[in-house]
Amino acid sequence: MALPPKFAGQRFIPTEGAGASSFPTRPLHTVEIFLDYVCPFSAKIYNTLYTTLLPSLRSEHADLGSKLQFIFRHQIQPWHPSSTLTHEAGLAVQRLAPTKFWDFSAALFKEQNAYFDVSLVNETRNETYKRLAKLASQRVGVDERELYELLAIPTEKGDDGSLNVGNAVTNDLKTVIKMARLVGVHVSPTVIFDGVVAGEVSSSWTVEQWLEYLRKSVA
Repeated sequence: MALPPKFAGQRFIPTEGAGASSFPTRPLHTVEIFLDYVCPFSAKIYNTLYTTLLPSLRSEHADLGSKLQFIFRHQIQPWHPSSTLTHEAGLAVQRLAPTKFWDFSAALFKEQNAYFDVSLVNETRNETYKRLAKLASQRVGVDERELYELLAIPTEKGDDGSLNVGNAVTNDLKTVIKMARLVGVHVSPTVIFDGVVAGEVSSSWTVEQWLEYLRKSVA
């Protein structure tokens, strides 16, 4: 599935890095990973990718890495109410600093317990956005005020009297949700390799299992 240029921060090409502005002219195999920021299994698979697999594909396994691109796909799950808020934060970070999207995602997954149901049941939506903006500022250096302005919900009705006014990234959120629905993804994490769901991939895989699978898949 295609990736609109405005979502380029979601792409990680091992030979280029996160949010690369240039794209290799050669064809690449595509690994799409559908993740929910408040899903423990998504955090587990992302940690393996971010801390061990992707670095190894840039160094000792660069021959394999040169054949691949990874795309982070937002998988908002309604049974996790805060999933919407956290993914809005990811989209806002991507808009302000595309190359910091993967780093922010790592920070958010590491702190995901702070955004589980019990952790935020007694705070307002904008209060949660403020915490997310502070997290982005402290962990990846994104301007806290600018990020919060993209996320905050107005406290007054719109000029036309509307009350469901959303925020500055609502339309982006609708787009990424539509993209997941169009390919029928239901749960996270889900991995799609070159357009086909890779049901054998597990969140418990080690980096060695990932490397074995990828080498077999690109052969």
